[in-house]
Amino acid sequence: MPAIPERDGLLNHGRDAGGPARRAAAVTPSDAADLTTYAKALYVGGAGNIRVLTVGAEDGDAVTFANHPVGWLPVQVRRVLATGTTATQIVAAFD
Repeated sequence: MPAIPERDGLLNHGRDAGGPARRAAAVTPSDAADLTTYAKALYVGGAGNIRVLTVGAEDGDAVTFANHPVGWLPVQVRRVLATGTTATQIVAAFD
C-alpha cells in the first residue's frame, strides 16, 4: 500500500539539506557504484570506519571517517566504498 498524502503533515513544506529525510535505504558499500540516490546523511548502526565519496568529490578523492560511532554522519554522500569501510548497518537518508 502506498503512503497516504493526507497523513503527511510535511508534504507541502519545502525540502532542504537540513530537514528530515523523506526516504531511507540500506547501503551496500561498493568501490564502483554510486548510490542510486545521493544521500543527505548516513546512519551508522555498527561503529567503524566509513570511506566515502562526497557529492562534490571526484572519483579519486575519497575520505575516511575513522572510528565513527553509532549515529548520524551528516555529510552528503554519493558512494560508500567497500574498501576501507568497516562500519556496518549503514542506511542512506534522502528526499
